[in-house]
Amino acid sequence: MKKLLVLFFLLVFQTVLAAPVENLEDLGPADEKRYRDLISELRCLVCQNQSLADSDAELALDMRKEVHKKVVAGESDQEIIDFLVARYGDFVRYRPPVNATTLLLWFGPFLLLALGAFVLMKNSKKKDSPEALTTEQHAEAQRLLKESDEDNAS
Repeated sequence: MKKLLVLFFLLVFQTVLAAPVENLEDLGPADEKRYRDLISELRCLVCQNQSLADSDAELALDMRKEVHKKVVAGESDQEIIDFLVARYGDFVRYRPPVNATTLLLWFGPFLLLALGAFVLMKNSKKKDSPEALTTEQHAEAQRLLKESDEDNAS
């Protein structure tokens, strides 16, 4: 029974056990902080909602190795980010720059909000002012009410 339990835990936690361990010994404290900041601010292209630091995807591991190599080589943060953007596109950044290709990404939610507010205001004005009944409609309503009262009385 004990062996079965150990086997179960090994199977369940195999991804944790197989996770690659990064060697940061060749980085000084300042470079290690830069490295960790960079991989936290760059997006994994496979997971899309995780940073490179959080992702276990193979591509994220390759990207972390590339960032590590460039930090060791002494490249600046901007040079490293520019290299990754040139290679993978602006999507690799969590905060892409405002340019022609990302205008909709940055301003699309505001445009949708303004459009929704406009439609809401337009529709609410129609409901605020009910039309008055014409004389014929008023007479017809009175006749129908009389008929309804007579039917209920009998």
